[in-house]
Formats: sequence, C-alpha cells, structure tokens
Amino acid sequence: MVIEDERELADLIGTYLTREGFDITIVHDGQDAVDLIRQIDPDVVVLDLGLPRLDGVEVCRQLRTFSDAYVVMLTARTEEVDTLIGLSVGADDYMTKPFSPRELMARIQVMLRRPRSSTALRSPSAASEHRELRRIGALAIDVEGREVTVDTTPVQLTRTEFDLLAALTRDPGLVLSRTQLISAIWGPDWVGDTHLVDVHIAHLRRKLGDTASRGAYIRTVRGVGYRTGDGQ
Repeated sequence: MVIEDERELADLIGTYLTREGFDITIVHDGQDAVDLIRQIDPDVVVLDLGLPRLDGVEVCRQLRTFSDAYVVMLTARTEEVDTLIGLSVGADDYMTKPFSPRELMARIQVMLRRPRSSTALRSPSAASEHRELRRIGALAIDVEGREVTVDTTPVQLTRTEFDLLAALTRDPGLVLSRTQLISAIWGPDWVGDTHLVDVHIAHLRRKLGDTASRGAYIRTVRGVGYRTGDGQ
C-alpha cells in the first residue's frame, strides 16, 4: 500500500512497484489508509509522514496495533526528531525526500527477503523437531515461532525488532557492529544512516524491560557495536 498525498509521487511509486510485480493500493488520506489496511492486510506500507486527517506517525501507531506489515516512512523533513518519532511508533525504515524510486524498490525487496516463520507450513512433529529456543536469563526467544517472552510474559515486537534480537542472539557474546547488523537485516546494499540501528535497539530494550546501563539482554560495546548480555 502506498499512502501519499502528493498524487504524482504516489503514482510514480505505484508504477515502479507494479513493474516489480506488486499488487498495489494507493491512498491519499491517513484515515482512509487505516481503514483499508484493516481490510486488505498489505505486506508492505510506503507511508508519507505529512498526510491529511491523520498524519503518518498516527497512521503507523494505529496500524501497529493490528498489523505487522513492513513500513517504510517517507518524509520531506530532515530534522532528526521526525525520524525518531516515526521509528518509535514502529516504522522499519525511512527515506527522506527527494529519493530514488529504485532505491525504495531495493529496500522493499530486502525487507521481503527476510525469513519468516514457517512453522505453520510444517506438521506438528516436524515443527517441534526443528524448533529453536534461545534463553538469556528470563528472556526466551522462539526463533521458528517468532515469539518472545520475558518471565513467560509475551513481548510484542515488530518484525525488525525481532530480526535484530535474533541476529544478536545467534552467537551469544559475539559483538556485532552497526554495519554488520544493517547488512544482516536490511541487506548489504542498504544506504542510509547506520544510527537507525541505535533507535531500534533502544525500542527493543524498552520492550524487554532492559536499559543501556543494565545491559541484561543487550549490551553496548562502546565504539564497536552490540552483543547479548548474560540475563542478569
């Protein structure tokens, strides 16, 4: 779904997406977009920040209550605070106008190549046999089921937050740089500010009940990157 009130830009993005084989829906109004997302359940949402009736931040906030679609936020604003607000309500990535439609297509394709839970496609016995459960103290990560709990309480993560957590816990104790995390999750061809990782890490910590100073589940290695904690 393309949610953009600049009709020429919306049509241009739609043309590129159609060429890539996507079925697209174009919406020019924030409130209409929320209503339609409930109906069609899109895989990816390209979301402008400045929209009539409901702005992009509020659209993203509402859709995150019922949808796990990938969200790429578009903004003509260059202030960092706008980017932080957009990511804080669940956007996976952002692009600042003017941007290359080809780069947007590349980022969307990278998002859709991320592994998803395949448990539903297996028999119960096969799913149980291949299930991988990672534990760090009270934190439990069901990799196949893409479920996370802390003290057995479910934690709701966005796809990007889960992918970050999965990447960090794949090899406990290994320090991963921002660039390595970007490459693992957004793809090696991703171009943008690598501090995007820091913003998602901050949201992930908050949801897990962790802090940068405590580092129970995610520790900052100053000047290098991040690694898993020991759960304490």
